[in-house]
Amino acid sequence: MAIEIKAPTFPESVADGTVATWHKKPGDAVKRDELIVDIETDKVVIEVLAEADGVLAQIIKNEGDTVLSNELLGTLGEGGAAAPAPAAQAAAAPAQAAAPAAAAGDDQILSPAARKIAEENGIDPNSIAGTGKGGRVTKEDVVAAVEAKKSAPATKPAAPAAAAPVFATGDRTEKRVPMTRLRAKIAERLVEAQSSMAMLTTFNEVDMTEVMALRSKYKDLFEKSHNGVRLGFMSFFVKAATEALKRFPAVNASIDGNDIVYHGYADIGVAVSSDRGLVVPVLRNAELMSLAEIESGIATFGKKAKDGKLSIEEMTGGTFTITNGGTFGSMMSTPIVNPPQAAILGMHNIIQRPMAVNGQVVIRPMMYLALSYDHRLIDGKEAVTFLVTIKNLLEDPARLLLDI
Repeated sequence: MAIEIKAPTFPESVADGTVATWHKKPGDAVKRDELIVDIETDKVVIEVLAEADGVLAQIIKNEGDTVLSNELLGTLGEGGAAAPAPAAQAAAAPAQAAAPAAAAGDDQILSPAARKIAEENGIDPNSIAGTGKGGRVTKEDVVAAVEAKKSAPATKPAAPAAAAPVFATGDRTEKRVPMTRLRAKIAERLVEAQSSMAMLTTFNEVDMTEVMALRSKYKDLFEKSHNGVRLGFMSFFVKAATEALKRFPAVNASIDGNDIVYHGYADIGVAVSSDRGLVVPVLRNAELMSLAEIESGIATFGKKAKDGKLSIEEMTGGTFTITNGGTFGSMMSTPIVNPPQAAILGMHNIIQRPMAVNGQVVIRPMMYLALSYDHRLIDGKEAVTFLVTIKNLLEDPARLLLDI
């Protein structure tokens, strides 16, 4: 009896998905809980696993096809041995049929992130020993192979191959690739934000002396006391932001039609870089979290983003966002608000600069802050005072403990 392979149930915020990669071909044997196909949404890549042992009998939705929630992707037949694929199915899936038959049984199981790194570095996945579940090649396995390749002794010069850079000196070739769903969604949201709201940005600067001194003094003890959780700067900013949001509820609100929705909680989105682009997982009830809980949550999000493991639920919602362009060296930027939120805080690079302090010129670690906000909901005075509040809390971190 055939077993249906269906797309997962998408949440209301996700309309559809795209078949990204089939990891099996018709006729291939499949084991229970083995990865069969990846579905890419505008938020995350969802892995579809086999419900039982069997043979992939039919592929209904090919790579690149759009799928809806619970839509049929293919069927799984009974049996444990691979059977030759029907000619009709081979014609419907030329990408799968293009691989040599002799090598079909040797294909490794890769996560999307691992496959991307292998392709970019010209590494044959079949040459990598997988350490993941069921022999799956993980991103860490591929990264280790890349490092081993770089450190290997040089041999005779290799002939130009597909791994060569797309653009070389004097080269006028062009390469056209479709946008990923994530990149397309980012583009859509950015245009929507700029066209649907009266967005302004206000700037200030913060002296990071006290925060840096506090972190330097207690980072080792902090890490020992909290099971290896490292003390970074982001937790101070999240903590300061949640305190400021309590004092200025309009910055934590959103517009829904003709209504203003005031949120009695602070769900803070933290922008994280991934192989697929910038993603924004959400710290739920961040106003109730300790510095250690915030740092632990951010570290978990960062690892999941690199491994392509963030869930849709982890990236849905949020009442306020913080983004840190300083990690890439940005000195100043105007971040774009993530609708339906009303504001976003932009952090930047910390630079030693001469400052006037008590009539003396001293060198201080300074950071520019930017707050972009929806002027329909937030007045200029409110936005400026909100940003000054964050500045004051960071320049005197004791205020966060004393609630003053």
